[in-house]
Amino acid sequence: MRRLRPLAFAALLLLAAPSAGAEGFVTGIEDLPLAPGLAEVGNAGTVFDTAAGRIVEVFAVGRVAPEDVARFYRDALPQLGWHATGGMAFEREGEKLSIALQQNGADLTVRFSLTPE
Repeated sequence: MRRLRPLAFAALLLLAAPSAGAEGFVTGIEDLPLAPGLAEVGNAGTVFDTAAGRIVEVFAVGRVAPEDVARFYRDALPQLGWHATGGMAFEREGEKLSIALQQNGADLTVRFSLTPE
C-alpha cells in the first residue's frame, strides 16, 4: 500500500501541471510539441496567414533549464521533418522556425517564431 502513495502523488502532479496549446502542441503550429515544463503565455502571441504563408509568434514559460529545452527541440524537430540551419533555427517545406530562449531568474521564456522562407 505504501508503494501506491508515491504513484498517486506523481499522478496528481501530472494532472496539476500547466496546460499548453491543444494536446501539448504550440498554438498555430499543429505538429510542434511544447517541451516538458513549458506552458504557453495566453494572448501574448500572433497567428495569421499571409499571401506568402503563415506567420506565428508564440511565447511559453516554465521553470526549466535552457539546455533541456534546446536538447528537446534539437532531438524532436528532425523527426518531424525540420532541418537545423544553425543554432535554434530550422526549416521545413518553405517555412522557417526560430526558437529563442531567455532566462529570467528561475523562469525560462521561449519564443517560437514561424515565417515563410
